Amino acid sequence: MKNAFLRFISVIGFCFLATQASSAILIYGATLSGPAESPPTASPGTGIASVTIDTIAHSLTVSETFSGLLSPTTASHIHCCTTTPDTGTAMVATMVPTFSGFPLGVTSGTFTQSFDTTLASTYNPAFVTANGSVSGAFDALLAGLNANEAYINIHTSQFPNGEIRGFLHAVPEPSTWAMMILGFVGIGFMAYLRKQNGQAFRIA
Repeated sequence: MKNAFLRFISVIGFCFLATQASSAILIYGATLSGPAESPPTASPGTGIASVTIDTIAHSLTVSETFSGLLSPTTASHIHCCTTTPDTGTAMVATMVPTFSGFPLGVTSGTFTQSFDTTLASTYNPAFVTANGSVSGAFDALLAGLNANEAYINIHTSQFPNGEIRGFLHAVPEPSTWAMMILGFVGIGFMAYLRKQNGQAFRIA
């Protein structure tokens, strides 16, 4: 029974590691609000956003849900990179004048769109120039995301510099959570066997 369980753990672990090796999915999330803007706004608007980067497929997927804005939307961007994590302002890093397909002229809405990280059109031309190339722009954006120096915001007619925003932070991907849960299950099972056998259970 012990050996069968250990074989099961090994096979499942190998499958998860193989999946992670074949792709690199990086996920970042943010909660958007008026007080989080710089300078802060009195907007009651709120929103949530996620940014998913697949380094194998060279894709950047942006999803946003927002409501309660004081005036109609005019644009949404990712800005990067601030000099201090979770504070300050930075230039627009992604396409201008706004994400293609982002709902404009509304005070609430949802948005999901994927972009090719190898295309110059995915970025603000000034951000590409500042970082030397398209690949340099991607590397800078990724570094900013990992350092908590990138934020996403929504601009409106009343607040042209941004009505609500939130800094993007890395979140664990599903396979990471699954591996953690699997590890806890394994630890619990081995503790059970030790109790049943009345002796230490050692893996050779």
